[in-house]
Amino acid sequence: DFFERRNIPFVIGVNRFDGSPEYTVEEVRQALDVDEVVPILICDVRRRESSKTLLVALTEHVIERASVSMG
Repeated sequence: DFFERRNIPFVIGVNRFDGSPEYTVEEVRQALDVDEVVPILICDVRRRESSKTLLVALTEHVIERASVSMG
């Protein structure tokens, strides 16, 4: 709610690692009650490439939201 109320773009990274429960993106979206425009990515933040993917997704989402609000 914090980011949504302030209209701050964000992404959700679901950190998955050995032995952790596995949820689908839709299950996470429903549990957190976030809009379809919010990107949700399954990741393993212990892996550099996975972390980079999450940061790239955030950057792209911020750019997309900014272009929509300016357009």
